Amino acid sequence: MRRIGLLSAFAILSTAVVLAQTPTKAHTALVHCVVLSADGKLLATAGFDNSVKIWDVGGGTIKEKAVLTGHTGPVYAVAFSTDGKTLVSASLDKTARVWNLADKKTTAEIKGHTDIVDTVAILPDAKQIATGSADKSVKLWNPADGKEAKALGVHTASVYSVAISPDGKLLASGGGDNIIKVWDVAAGKESKQLKGHEQAITGLVFTDNTTLASISLDRTVRLWNTAEGKETKKLGPTTDDPYGIAWSGKAKRLATCGYSGLLNVWDLDAGKAVFTSKVNSPGYTVAIDTDAKTLYSGHDNGTVVVTLVK
Repeated sequence: MRRIGLLSAFAILSTAVVLAQTPTKAHTALVHCVVLSADGKLLATAGFDNSVKIWDVGGGTIKEKAVLTGHTGPVYAVAFSTDGKTLVSASLDKTARVWNLADKKTTAEIKGHTDIVDTVAILPDAKQIATGSADKSVKLWNPADGKEAKALGVHTASVYSVAISPDGKLLASGGGDNIIKVWDVAAGKESKQLKGHEQAITGLVFTDNTTLASISLDRTVRLWNTAEGKETKKLGPTTDDPYGIAWSGKAKRLATCGYSGLLNVWDLDAGKAVFTSKVNSPGYTVAIDTDAKTLYSGHDNGTVVVTLVK
């Protein structure tokens, strides 16, 4: 989503123990997306300075490893392949790029959307890439040559988020029409519509092969059974508009980041936030390690904040 915020200083408001909270100036413009590699060793960041950066992570810090340039507009989203060898980025320039991280070069440029490519995901087998765009469409692409593999369908408003189930069988998309669509990847068609959110859906993540978590400008976090097409739990309301969402597989906790800079970690069984902290710069994105001990958030002032929690 496109958002506007103001620069400001950092502060902490926490209901749990913050061991450390460290900001790093990562980009010269806002940081719109941060993602961890599957092994947790690398962080990728998407900046509105038209660049993608790769960082080594550990010990509560991040260290710049590589800068990937080529986009001619702000970068909205990035995604790692499961093996960590490939990265895909999506941009205002209406393209997505496939990067070989071994040589830091573009291997394919994806062209075909007619507006901002807001979101991107890589299927677990790395044989297809999913994108969602402000042109309202959801598409699958061949990463080898950047050619369109399948136009899955459209929403009635911009698509802000796509997510892939761990087994690669389902793709979920959501955006400005308040509806989540679930697509059967193999069949290449829509299988379910999940309705309940009252405002735009800003983020999606699968917690397992059939459970989907979503966030929305209605300030709720919702869980869905995609097999049955039903909402199973509603959390919140949050105190600001949530824009970032991430899943911690081992700890089985959900992280969200809000526009005011609010960070939450949610225990889904308890149905409540078990950790809350705030960075005083608008936040757009969050990543969480598998143990739910480290949060990485991206902010309007170009920083990535690493928050260590206990």
